Amino acid sequence: MEAPQPGGESPPAAAIGDGPPAWSPASVQAASLLEEAAELLVLQRDFASALERCEAGCGSLGPAPGSDSCAEVKCSLCVVGIQALAEMNRWREVLSWILQYYHRPEHLPPKILELCILLYSKVREPHVMLEVGSTWLRDQTNKSLPEYGSLLELYLLHVLLPLGRFEGAEELVYSCDVLDSEQKLAFVETICERRCQWTQQEEMHSAHDKQEDKATETVLGALSQKLLTMLTLLRRTLRSMSSHFYLLPYKKMLLATFLLYLVVVRLDPASPTSLPFICKLVQLFRQAWAAVLSPIHRPPIQD
Repeated sequence: MEAPQPGGESPPAAAIGDGPPAWSPASVQAASLLEEAAELLVLQRDFASALERCEAGCGSLGPAPGSDSCAEVKCSLCVVGIQALAEMNRWREVLSWILQYYHRPEHLPPKILELCILLYSKVREPHVMLEVGSTWLRDQTNKSLPEYGSLLELYLLHVLLPLGRFEGAEELVYSCDVLDSEQKLAFVETICERRCQWTQQEEMHSAHDKQEDKATETVLGALSQKLLTMLTLLRRTLRSMSSHFYLLPYKKMLLATFLLYLVVVRLDPASPTSLPFICKLVQLFRQAWAAVLSPIHRPPIQD
């Protein structure tokens, strides 16, 4: 696409700064790709194609666009690309995708840093922006930007405090030369409030864990008591059975066994001569069975 001539069609409004910039062929091509990407993202909901246009546009601008207009177009392309990645549920790739065009965290535009902080805070992974935000805020060039104060507050509220980094938050506030005393005091009060909330939540979680442990111990204690009761009953039953077996007439049992051997092995059970042995065998088994099932007779206790 050729550069616009005087009186011709102007570049997209999203890529124009406050004053009329000098548009290079690369910036014009990137602006055209930005328009296509925005249309694919918003109107056609074709997120993959929108991301491709953003990558092509950022690639055409190079690693370090010279003019402010090129920088604005590149930033807008990255914003659309971030939205496309988020729509495709590929938000974990956002930071690495951005850094391949800006290379270093301190070079990120304020708008891109703000969007990344809000994105990773929304998906409850603020730790991803911990080092990136710290590096950006420590950079001396970024401290002169008008967005520095708002980004510092955003970093405190959405990254440091949710992670419980209260000492780091206080150190960042006290060491910041951009903030005045009133702003520092307001930030410190916010940090103290969040620290108290954090402590209360930890105490509540600790009390809840103790209640769960106590309930588990109670259940285990009840199970142990039931198991002990069952073992006691089993011991008494075995002792009672052993007492019955001690009363068995062993001689009669041996005799019954011998008669059973004679009837089954040596004699024919169908023969009339085996009938007396069979009757005697049945009588012996009845006596043994009665002895097993009879109660244990103990001598009476005398006064």
